[in-house]
Amino acid sequence: MLKPLTASRRNRILSALSDADYARLSPELETVPLVAGTILQEEGEPMPYVYFPQTGILSMLAHLEDGDSIEIAAVGNEGMVGVSVSLGATMSTNQVLTQVAGVASRLSARRFKAEFARGGRFTECIALYTNALLASSGQTIACNRFHHLDARCARWLLATHDRVPGDEFVLTHEFLALMLGVRRAGVTTAAGALQRAGLISYTQGHVRIRDRAGLERAACECYAVVRGNVEQVFKIPA
Repeated sequence: MLKPLTASRRNRILSALSDADYARLSPELETVPLVAGTILQEEGEPMPYVYFPQTGILSMLAHLEDGDSIEIAAVGNEGMVGVSVSLGATMSTNQVLTQVAGVASRLSARRFKAEFARGGRFTECIALYTNALLASSGQTIACNRFHHLDARCARWLLATHDRVPGDEFVLTHEFLALMLGVRRAGVTTAAGALQRAGLISYTQGHVRIRDRAGLERAACECYAVVRGNVEQVFKIPA
């Protein structure tokens, strides 16, 4: 059954499509829940679907042989997971984990490839987003290598704040350590420094952003660079 044109369009890629393009795609978009902490895609596994988050946040993780992991990209309603399908990939190169619960629009990889091959607005948006995601992933990798943990922590909190409603979200030390690729003790120290500066409050696994402007000053330049990469995608003429 054809969905209303407003359904699923909380995702910015889908909302950038013309009504005609969206109407053609809409019958095959399935709304699925995103449950916090669950794995959506496993590294080395087939990718039968691509996902366009409406709400919530998905994290793309890289794993090393020693068991360590680190986030290389986060995706909210500004993007999608599975862009490599448009390049012919059939297997996931990263693990995809639900960072914040929400819902996503799911599309079969087969249908996604067919729509991408049509050309037009959909293809342009996906190509531009793919470029932005690659640039942002590279920036994040450089950030993880060269910038101080306190600044990286501030960057990550800002990026999460951008993608959630309100100023508070659930976050454990263990999860933040996983995202930043550090030990729990390092996260405790970094989060404690931000809390003592009055930028956040952090109690019982909940973070509240108290001073957004101050947190932006505490973050490294990578936050603005990564956000700017994505925003450029949506400046193209309709």
